[in-house]
Amino acid sequence: MARLGTLVLVAALGALLSFALLAAAVGSDYWYLLEVAAAGNRTGLPGPLSSHSGLWHICEGQNSCIPLIDPFASESLDVSTSVQHLLSLHRAVMVVLPLSLVLIVIGWMCGLLSSLAQSVPLLLFTGCYFLLGGALTLAGVSIYVRYSDLAFAETARQYGARHVQDVHVSFGWSVALAWGSCASEVLSGTLLLAAARALSLSRRPGAPHSVVI
Repeated sequence: MARLGTLVLVAALGALLSFALLAAAVGSDYWYLLEVAAAGNRTGLPGPLSSHSGLWHICEGQNSCIPLIDPFASESLDVSTSVQHLLSLHRAVMVVLPLSLVLIVIGWMCGLLSSLAQSVPLLLFTGCYFLLGGALTLAGVSIYVRYSDLAFAETARQYGARHVQDVHVSFGWSVALAWGSCASEVLSGTLLLAAARALSLSRRPGAPHSVVI
């Protein structure tokens, strides 16, 4: 059945794309961009204090990147409640997004097995699995966005709004890659559900039978 084979093939390619995008996002350092205008700079170009950061490192100006504070090793620090909340959000992001990578690999293998076995229940399970995986990736990115907003607000509270009035913050291409991974994962799940329906319809009495290679 050509339609079934096409659906499964595109779903597999979508899962591979989802893994590649998320792996690139997790390993990159352009999640959060912080641009500080230099004093007297009217060109709009970022000053030497500008930085960009990812899940693991922060890169300031022309300097090399340095590791971020390990949120798991900071549980015993005597800090305020707001900072503890920020650390808990950071811990959640560092667990959820790498976990999503592992789940994509497992889902890809499940999809391969269900395709070879031509099993409707397995295709349904794998489709739902990918949809849940996409929801997990979405949750991880959403937590990061919330974490970043709260971190900037906490910085403004500690140092005063006057010190951050020339600071412009935005999200970089790493976040866009993570969103793309989420969309690809959901697409794969949807296609696998469609494949399960196509296989189920082909096995109804009176439907033409064919072999999928």
